[in-house]
Amino acid sequence: MSIFDSFNINSSGMTAERFRMDIIAENIANANTTRTENGGRYVRKVVTFQEKGRQTPFSRVLNIKTDSYSGKGVRVSTVQDDTWTQANMVYDPSHPDADENGYVTYPNVNIVTEMTNLIDASRGYEANATAFNASKQIASRGLELSNG
Repeated sequence: MSIFDSFNINSSGMTAERFRMDIIAENIANANTTRTENGGRYVRKVVTFQEKGRQTPFSRVLNIKTDSYSGKGVRVSTVQDDTWTQANMVYDPSHPDADENGYVTYPNVNIVTEMTNLIDASRGYEANATAFNASKQIASRGLELSNG
């Protein structure tokens, strides 16, 4: 593994975590959205990461035979709607989106969960940034030694 591989791995991790933070911010911003452009309430979104590369049997065999691994790091594989968490039902008969019983269906966004996920994503981003800077310092020190 070359020093540039570590740059690629860490930068892909930072990019993926930043995207995750954007989706979490969208969830928080829409925590009270009862009506979207498509109709119905906002549905919480969840980001899933996947290892880059090695996605097909052919590329797996090719990488083994050539002793290389072209796509190191992670990538966002999906952004899916959270259909497994229940929506919040709140009694508010004066709300324009209330049903015939006076209940409003709010999005399935839990602010505590989103803030916990945001802390997790920011820590992941920080860890990748720290590793990136350490790799950068190692490369810089290696250049200093070779020139000195």
